[in-house]
Amino acid sequence: MKTAVVLFVLPLALSVAACGDTWGERAVTGGGIGAGTGLAVGAIAGWPLVAPVLVGTAVGAGIGAATTPKK
Repeated sequence: MKTAVVLFVLPLALSVAACGDTWGERAVTGGGIGAGTGLAVGAIAGWPLVAPVLVGTAVGAGIGAATTPKK
């Protein structure tokens, strides 16, 4: 059950990784969403919570910054 939840939550979180118009806005909001997702995944999986939060923050900020629309 835990594996199924993790496999569902992770792609869903990555698909909504950032909101905003500028590179900075998207990086910050992506990082926040990633941190929350990392916390949820770590709690569901029973892991220590610091590592998933840090990884989620980094991945969310990276995806948010990388997907900034070009104007």
